[in-house]
Amino acid sequence: MKALVLSSSPRRNGNSAILATEVRDGLVEAGHETLFLHADDFLAAFLKDCRQCRKDNGECAIEDGFRSVFLDAYLPADGFIAATPIYWYGVSAQLKAFLDRMFCYYAASFPGSAAVIQGMKGKRIGLVLSSEETFPMVSGGILSQFQEFSRYTLSTFVGVVHGYGNSRGDVRRDPGDPIGSARRFGREFFTRHTTDYQVDTVRPAKVWG
Repeated sequence: MKALVLSSSPRRNGNSAILATEVRDGLVEAGHETLFLHADDFLAAFLKDCRQCRKDNGECAIEDGFRSVFLDAYLPADGFIAATPIYWYGVSAQLKAFLDRMFCYYAASFPGSAAVIQGMKGKRIGLVLSSEETFPMVSGGILSQFQEFSRYTLSTFVGVVHGYGNSRGDVRRDPGDPIGSARRFGREFFTRHTTDYQVDTVRPAKVWG
């Protein structure tokens, strides 16, 4: 299976980036083809008004590396894991821009939008978070966003790894062992049991066995 791990931390040694590296290593250990990227390396602009910005041939006019990453790495991937620090109870600006910029390519004004939409469907989606605060709902808004993104794209939200720390590398001292959890999350990413029932879902009486 192919996986894309995206770190949207502005610092490569930030806590969420450290956890993302562990997820990547777990995916590699499990034998999956894995690409690990930092958003700052290819993403240089926010979404603009496509009606004013788009080129005459339908291509996006924003000249950075997003097009290549989205079309050549994100769309072919079977799984996507996004890593972000929690800023003001939301994702980083880099990750939000990555999600927003998808619109440039699945909008009908892009010539290849039908193929893009097909490529966006059916992925396994994971989330890696770091925050100083530990109260349970600090990640509530982000989890809701990714659950809805997964539903909208007919994808499966696999789960989340959340580590706590403030200074760089502080997450390594988290007694909850998010480092180990992140590595295990990567190893199990394509096999981990997930459920999202509806009222008419046919299912067994037991979850395990």
